[in-house]
Amino acid sequence: MCGIAGKVSEGEPIAPGLIEAMCERQAHRGPDSRGVHRAPGAELGVQRLRVIDLDTGDQPIYSEDRSVAVILNGEIYNFRELRRELERRGHRFATKGDTEVIAHLYEEHGAELVHRLDGMFAFAVWDARRRSLLLARDRVGKKPLFYAEGDDWLSFASELGALTSDDSIARALDPASIQCYLAYGYIPAPWSVWRDVRKLPPAHLLVWERGRSRIERYWSLDYSRKRGESPRELEEELRRRVGAAVRRRMVADVPVGVFLSGGVDSSIVAAEMAAASGQPVKTFSIGFEDGRYDELPRARAVARHLGADHHEFVVKPDAISILPKLVRHYGEPFADSSALPSFYLAELTRRQVTVALNGDGGDESFAGYLRHVANRAVAPIDRVSHRLRRPVASAAGRLPAGADGRGIPSYARRLLQSVDLDGVDRYTDHVSVFTAAELDRLLAPGFRDGADPTRPRRVIRRAWYTAACDSSLDQLLSVDVNAYLPYDLLVKMDIATMAASLEARSPLLDRGVMEFAASLPARSKVSLFRKKWLLRRAYRDRLPAKTMRGRKQGFAVPLDSWLRHELRDYVREALLGPTALTRSYVSPAAVETMLGEHLAGRADRSAKLWSLLMLELWHQSVATPARA
Repeated sequence: MCGIAGKVSEGEPIAPGLIEAMCERQAHRGPDSRGVHRAPGAELGVQRLRVIDLDTGDQPIYSEDRSVAVILNGEIYNFRELRRELERRGHRFATKGDTEVIAHLYEEHGAELVHRLDGMFAFAVWDARRRSLLLARDRVGKKPLFYAEGDDWLSFASELGALTSDDSIARALDPASIQCYLAYGYIPAPWSVWRDVRKLPPAHLLVWERGRSRIERYWSLDYSRKRGESPRELEEELRRRVGAAVRRRMVADVPVGVFLSGGVDSSIVAAEMAAASGQPVKTFSIGFEDGRYDELPRARAVARHLGADHHEFVVKPDAISILPKLVRHYGEPFADSSALPSFYLAELTRRQVTVALNGDGGDESFAGYLRHVANRAVAPIDRVSHRLRRPVASAAGRLPAGADGRGIPSYARRLLQSVDLDGVDRYTDHVSVFTAAELDRLLAPGFRDGADPTRPRRVIRRAWYTAACDSSLDQLLSVDVNAYLPYDLLVKMDIATMAASLEARSPLLDRGVMEFAASLPARSKVSLFRKKWLLRRAYRDRLPAKTMRGRKQGFAVPLDSWLRHELRDYVREALLGPTALTRSYVSPAAVETMLGEHLAGRADRSAKLWSLLMLELWHQSVATPARA
């Protein structure tokens, strides 16, 4: 695992020391070594975390004649098979690691090499003969890559803070990206918080040659081809694929552990690790003092069942003291509150191991969210006229919501309120922090006039209408895989773990597992109101029954309580203090109303208040301070 950076130019020389400055800003991603490649018009840099091939694997890596230079952030899990194939074709290897296969595959296939790779990666290949740069990201976006370009240059880096070390890049805010952030809690690719900076989307490659670039997509999931085997046969194949994915991710020359929440997905990963390991698996869990959100008892039960070497940490409200540090690591506004416990969990885990497996991706592949069940249940209503649906939506607005906003009654109220919407708009409403109507009331007129109100809606609609599927459930899953997963969950995990110099690996995001899941019929994922039906059945004899039947907890933080009690003064000062009021983004009256409703217990506005808090802290910690 690494942090990569670089700049190519056909015009002005690259500023002395730039690559070193970019590397230094993301040294936490790879504290074990720094490597730099310099050539006329091209400089590449890498900070390496040594995980595989500790002795000969430092980067950059070169082809035999050194005309091709490669830097890699990530892991190529099928590198051994690729190496054997390349050696049969006459290629000679100087290392024992995975990065070198990219150099030789590039010689054989050029940019098409991405089709041969299984793993998590963001890499750069500089071809001195062609004077071209190839950038690529893995299929689901586990590893990040930011870039900016001018008339005759392009800069790139693993993290936004590292990229903006380049003084050629203007730091002008993109108001439409702020709108997207307030809508969803994240800024989706290809945009960033800075107008002149872009993110390379997952499953895309970028080729820059002699001052001009092109971008293309090389992979997407196909949900349209369904399997017809019996449930027992599907269960057997699923276990085989997941087991193989876990074993591939256990390969390392450093200690390996697993994040264990006690939920279905991480428990399955831990169970497969235990089956493949000759010694107790190291498991790591995090919890809260508030019993409504604490998953430690569930995690302990699974750890005992597996005979694991188990480690725990409890997050308390004073954890908010690390928020400025957290915000700086993310580099742009990011409102997923589970980033906070993830950050602490990564620090705890790094004391024992260098690599940690996790259960990310199970919900998005096998239908693990309540919205998957609920939206599939109401999908037939889309065939009913809006005139008949409208009274149901209107009546639902009068149902009690509950002060904490949690649980099935509150969710049912929100679902019924949205039955008057089409499927794509109903999904958008369900995943929004602020809906379009709420943003209209929240944003200050001056800021709203300078933004693009259509961008947040386009994010979901683009994923919705390009999904290769025939069922409403698969459409929901496809949107999750192309929006929520890469721009929220994987960003959260990458930044939280790399801040601690910890490598995170996600077996359930294995290409073979995901493609198998996409081929399953909807009834294998959702049966009546049971989520992840086939996944649960496949492992029902390997884990405690209570674990497999358990309600999804998620990595939720007790924000509702924290913001009403321990943090109420902190949040009020941050959101309504004189510094925040100078931003002119939002209506102070709208913020005052939300805060008042939450503090009085009339409604749960914690997600909205948290997103505004993260935006303000980003301004204070990142946007306002002078460039480092």
